[in-house]
Amino acid sequence: MVDGEALKAKAQAFRLMHRGPKILVLPNAWDAVSARILAEAGFGAIATTSGGIAFSLGYPDGQHIARDEMLAVVRRIASAVKVPVTADVEAGYGKRPEDARRTAEAVIEAGAVGMNFEDATGERERPLEDLTLQLEKIAAVKEAARAAAVPIVLNARTDVFLLEVGPAEKRYAEAVRRLSAFRDGGADCVFLPGVRDRETIERAVRDLKCPVNILAGPGSPPVTELQKLGVARVSVGSGLTRATLGSLRKMAIELKNRGTYESLEIGIPYAELNRLMA
Repeated sequence: MVDGEALKAKAQAFRLMHRGPKILVLPNAWDAVSARILAEAGFGAIATTSGGIAFSLGYPDGQHIARDEMLAVVRRIASAVKVPVTADVEAGYGKRPEDARRTAEAVIEAGAVGMNFEDATGERERPLEDLTLQLEKIAAVKEAARAAAVPIVLNARTDVFLLEVGPAEKRYAEAVRRLSAFRDGGADCVFLPGVRDRETIERAVRDLKCPVNILAGPGSPPVTELQKLGVARVSVGSGLTRATLGSLRKMAIELKNRGTYESLEIGIPYAELNRLMA
């Protein structure tokens, strides 16, 4: 059973992290042990990664996992750490505002105090959700939070750039149009994945006038520069998961082809992991 007052306090603390003075750096966990390692490294909050969780459970990314299965992992992650956890719940697991509300309720029940909510549909002919319907879903999420008296942080995402929707010269205007509507509809932070160049990031921060989340990875400006550009929040999505799996593949190839174990030297000692999970 989630302690409502404790969760409310955690949600309020997480909300304040979006207001500076330092940029909020959110690493993305995919299971309990990755969350513990990230918390031990000193991060003040942790995000989940829908892709990492899906991969670990045998699914591709892109809302191919059921809500209950995703939120069961979120619950394990939130239970494994003391810091605030925000859940990546993709497009909310359903087409209706009622589905978005149920997902928000499940996020709170799992012990998370934030949720990423995207506008991708997974459909080739209609890659982004109708804006009016998306705003109805956002309203449903906010109502769920009010009903639960837990002010979860809603991070509303558009995939205009990530999915390369429409002509390249029109993407910025469309992304800002959608994110501005999300902001005005109650989103606490807006998320613009797929943008890495400094000029576009700085312009978006200036035009949106609200906390902006950037998805970072190789080729992105470093955190210190993102802070100077005015970015409120930076996350790495499935990047940590994929890097970990890249190391696993390297170790597997060494073991199979050479029969040696040098790459295993980066492993955390067994006793240390046992203590970490106690």
